Amino acid sequence: MARRRVRIRAAPLIEPLLLTTTRITTMLQGRALTSATGFFYEHGPRLFLVTSRHVLVDEPSNHHPDSIEIELHTDAGNLTQSIGFSIPLYRNGLGLWRQARDSTGSVDIAAIELERQALPATLCYHAFSSRDLLDDAAAVDIGSSLLVVGFPLGFHDALHHLPVVRHAINASSFALRFQGNGYFLTDSRTHRGTSGAAVVMRTPSESNPAGFPWKLLGVHSSRLDVDTRELSVDEALGLNCVWFADVIPALVSQGRATENPDIMER
Repeated sequence: MARRRVRIRAAPLIEPLLLTTTRITTMLQGRALTSATGFFYEHGPRLFLVTSRHVLVDEPSNHHPDSIEIELHTDAGNLTQSIGFSIPLYRNGLGLWRQARDSTGSVDIAAIELERQALPATLCYHAFSSRDLLDDAAAVDIGSSLLVVGFPLGFHDALHHLPVVRHAINASSFALRFQGNGYFLTDSRTHRGTSGAAVVMRTPSESNPAGFPWKLLGVHSSRLDVDTRELSVDEALGLNCVWFADVIPALVSQGRATENPDIMER
């Protein structure tokens, strides 16, 4: 019997944006470590999970999981049905994810390929692709309304296994890389667990013939703070680093690899 992939078109009442995203649990020798966010990205016939690099490995905090687990929907007509799907991070001692660098150092985005043959036959999801990337940086004005799709502190619709969205605005020039780094800033209330979330902007429906009105702008990484803030006096800035999504095509277009090459950001 042929395997089939079920897309969100089979469940038209559900926002496709919510099925782009999955909750990540990092694991070490079968023990849960942290919770984070990731999203699906297709490159031709290949399917990837994209998240923040520091979700998969973070030297400063000595975070070295050996696998991750994600939740997958298995019935488009009943989103209460899901399974946990384990993804190893290493093979023969080599990392299986892909990561990027730019002229200032590492980019906090990583992609790991999902083996389609190992996925559920009735997998229900929606994936971003290159057609969902923004062509014109000038289209993102200062103060533009954005959404962050993720699992803050692991919180989500636990019955239907769906993420929540937080409102954000663009807080720096999108046409410029903030202080020369590969990210822009958002003004949004975020929490642990949102790392790896897709940051998107709605575009006019007439410019989206496929019916998916969201452009993928970047990957939420972390909250931004300053050393001069007095904790007893000053509130947190409420600003966040979002790494530009334009590096993702370079990450996923590489040939199959058994280690994590550094891909230069374009």
